[in-house]
Amino acid sequence: MAERSIPHAFTEFQFDRALWERHIQELKDGGCNMLVIDVCEALRYESHPELAVKGSWTHDEMRREVKNLQKMGFEVVPKLNFSSCHDIWLKDYSRMLSTPIYYQVCKDVIDEVCQVFRPKYFHLGMDEEGYDLQRHYDYVVIRQHDLWWKDFYYLMDCVEKHNARPWVWSDYMWDHPAEFLKKMPREVLQSNWYYFGAFENLDAWHTTSLQSFDLLEKNGYDQLPAGSLWEDFGNFQGLTQYCAEHISGGHLLGMMQTTWERITNPYMPLHSAAAATIAKAKKWMEEQDETTLGLINKKK
Repeated sequence: MAERSIPHAFTEFQFDRALWERHIQELKDGGCNMLVIDVCEALRYESHPELAVKGSWTHDEMRREVKNLQKMGFEVVPKLNFSSCHDIWLKDYSRMLSTPIYYQVCKDVIDEVCQVFRPKYFHLGMDEEGYDLQRHYDYVVIRQHDLWWKDFYYLMDCVEKHNARPWVWSDYMWDHPAEFLKKMPREVLQSNWYYFGAFENLDAWHTTSLQSFDLLEKNGYDQLPAGSLWEDFGNFQGLTQYCAEHISGGHLLGMMQTTWERITNPYMPLHSAAAATIAKAKKWMEEQDETTLGLINKKK
């Protein structure tokens, strides 16, 4: 895997309006119909203005953008990542996990995002919360055992109070499969992720991450699998084909492509490449018939 960089807090919103408008048109032309917006510091929270950076949008600015995207045909899903590995956007509160003030801040920002987006789904992140992935950080904090679940259930409840469906990354299951399957509610939409180019002859780690799609299917979870150009430009096409063959139509709600880069000039070729992979995978899906896409039942 690529070496993880040590996170640092941005002091300015990393966004270029003209590049964004060009990119969303690329996505629309390629057949993309949903955008998951990693809101974080992009919104100026009225309850916690201290979380803003230079250029953070007001409620009205974000609300106008959501409406524009919806008019273009996109379903717009907000995402706030509450994993301790990815919550630097919470600034000092990221060092207050599982305290009364932390719970209040989490509720406040979820409430505000829901007021702006009025979402059907809400992505809570919750990926990669472990020491191994934070070992290069200056400050390491993780939740585990019952505390991880306590906090997740709290966040889930905050989202459901706005009639939105909670959505999370599924990699907690890789190290805790029995616990995950026992404690993860079926109503939570799952995004297991696999960012690599190989789909056979894998080592134990890659086998676990890939076969988690099968395990989620076997246990009745709805899925929206995630691929990426992070490791391999051919990943998304291969992953789409794998998931179409291994996840039943009733549980496969779509596919998600990620880049994990900002909407600024140096990264636009990567974003354009991502849009092209979506178009290619969508075309492949449209060319398949139901017997091809239902192979999992025949393989069992």
